[in-house]
Order: sequence, then C-alpha cells, then structure tokens
Amino acid sequence: MRPKLPGGPLATRPLHFIFLADCSGSMMGDKIQSLNHAIREAIPHMQEVAHGNPNAEVLVRAVRFASGAQWHVSQATPVDQFTWTDLTASGTTDMGRALELVADTLKTPPMPERALPPVLVLISDGQPTDAFDTGLRQLMAEPWGKKAVRLAIAIGGDADTAVLQKFIGHAELQPLQANNAEDLVKYIRWASTAVLQAASSPASQTQATPTGVNVPLPPVPPASVTANDVW
Repeated sequence: MRPKLPGGPLATRPLHFIFLADCSGSMMGDKIQSLNHAIREAIPHMQEVAHGNPNAEVLVRAVRFASGAQWHVSQATPVDQFTWTDLTASGTTDMGRALELVADTLKTPPMPERALPPVLVLISDGQPTDAFDTGLRQLMAEPWGKKAVRLAIAIGGDADTAVLQKFIGHAELQPLQANNAEDLVKYIRWASTAVLQAASSPASQTQATPTGVNVPLPPVPPASVTANDVW
C-alpha cells in the first residue's frame, strides 16, 4: 500500500522504454543468444526499479529489425507483466525501418502530452542496409523522439559506431562497446535499470545534465578486461 502524501498522491506519469534489437544474419549464434540472455536477466531488475518509483508507470516494448522491421513486443506492457520471447537472427539490417516504427508510436496521440522522457536502446552489430537517415529524420520530427533518452550498444568490432552516434545525437554520450557477452549483460542492465531510474525520477528534471539531454545519466560501468570470448 502506497503511503499517503500531503495534498494527495502525485500523478503517475508513463515512461516508455523501447528496445531496438538487431536480428540480422551477423547476429546469429552467440551474439543473439547473449542478447536474449541479457534482456531476460535485466527484467527483474527493471521491475525492482519501477517498484521504487510508484509515480512512474514503466511501459516496455521491443522492435526487431533484420530484413524489414517488426514489433517483437507490440503493446506498451507494464514492466510487472513484461516477459521476453527469444529472438532469432537472419537477413539484412533494416535499422531505418525500425526507427520509423518507433517514430510512429511516439506520435501524440497515441503518446500523451504529459509523460516522462522515453528511453530508447538501440543494439546492433553491423551497418544499416536501408535508409537509416530517413528513419532518423522521422524519429526526430516527433517531439517525444527529440526528448527521448537515446542510447546505443555496439556489439563487436564491426558495428557502425558512427551511425549509432548519430542516433544518440549528443557528443557527450558515446555508444557502449560490448565486445563479449559479459559486457552486453552489463550494459543492457545499466540501460534498463540505472538509466531507467534516472528517467523515472521526478528530480531528474532539475539536475544538471549534458547539453540537450533531458535526464542526468549515471556513470557507465567499465568494460571487462578479463573476458576470454571476444566478438
């Protein structure tokens, strides 16, 4: 039972959290298995963060992109009810189409005018094979696309970090480089817990942030230096 607050309870504000997952053929094998494991591992920690801030309604969904892009979890699902079905990998890397799908769902409506900044986490191991710039323009044309906390995780050394940097859109924030399964788990947990907590905190709107970033981001965990398996 939530404690009563003087003057009544604070209004609950939605916070949309969206994974954009590369499922192209180059992700086949250990990479896609590690991605599935990392997201499943993060879910209970996301739920714990959401419980700690009852004034934010955390809603999760996911896009998969390969040859085309589709909603993997199409409904904005309350984090307490969110479950993960494993992704499979094949095809090309239609990242631009994934951004278009996200842009459509961030329109107002269906997005409310009063919400917390969405968190978008783009995860890729390669280069776009479609019109990435077109998709990014559509995303940034939406007010909630501009206001979103946009993070990117590069899987392995072949990922196009310049494209991921364009998605992030802020020089102060760099793509996270996951060169092994351990780092991927670490960075997905950071994005889905520490960043989620910062974005869902009412105080986040008043603290100092990098230029143009709506949420004060916590420190990024360091990369592993002892992992044996390197992508």
